[in-house]
Amino acid sequence: MEGCSPVRLAQPLGLNVLTDAPTRECMSAVAVVQCQFLAIEVSVLHGNSFVVLVFRSRIEENSSKKMMQTMQIISQDSPLRVVIIEDLREIREGLRALINGTPGFECVAGYGMMETALARIESNAPDVILTDLGLPGMSGIEGIERLRNVFPEIPIIALTIYDNDEQIFNALCKGANGYLLKNTPPARLLEALKEAVEGGSPMSPAVAARVVKLFRQFRAPEHADYRLTPQEMTLLKLLIEGHHKKTAAREMEISIHTVSFHLKNIYEKLQVHSKTEAVAKALRERLV
Repeated sequence: MEGCSPVRLAQPLGLNVLTDAPTRECMSAVAVVQCQFLAIEVSVLHGNSFVVLVFRSRIEENSSKKMMQTMQIISQDSPLRVVIIEDLREIREGLRALINGTPGFECVAGYGMMETALARIESNAPDVILTDLGLPGMSGIEGIERLRNVFPEIPIIALTIYDNDEQIFNALCKGANGYLLKNTPPARLLEALKEAVEGGSPMSPAVAARVVKLFRQFRAPEHADYRLTPQEMTLLKLLIEGHHKKTAAREMEISIHTVSFHLKNIYEKLQVHSKTEAVAKALRERLV
């Protein structure tokens, strides 16, 4: 590219990253993961207007093909709007480049601190939020809880280096829909974003194994009494059957505002943060 000089960037995750771009005009790009890909080459022309990602597979020859298949699957309709919360600029911009360089995805904002994200994120109207846990200031786990209060239904995925039981348990209990480690391959990361928006709970294999272990160790009270009212029990049953607020209001012959009031009480009594968590807990503990 004319007027560009190669710049080798930091490699916090053990991956070589090379960008041919004017150092003052373009964003930095770094490796997002270290597991599947040997190198990421990013070319940027006039800021963010032109981005090309080339992935070289370390252990799978068809990794690039898998990435292209993922792009084709998710490039339908309007782009999936992603907000990134990550304090390391290199990783944040690497994620932004990956997302904006993939058809069907758009990074609408990237924040280095949870406090900044909480102050501005409502205007971003995200479809999914991707957040680190080890943030300066307010931790990612505390931030997840506050984000869940602002966005009861929007999926939040933790993307972190931490794979210990305490971090996993706390993040999921505070409202995270998924938990991915930072060695997640780019193709899988993109799939996970879409999966979360569609109602899934994407997890790295090692994390899923730990969750299963934690679940086996958990024993619910024999006769848990959450003091749900008859209307709250009726609404919970409708949620399990797949109803949303509007159809539940019609079935119960009450207003959507009243449904929202009952739903808030259900969340508080069951100590959950979303409809998905409420349904899961009701089924697990056989509340209805």
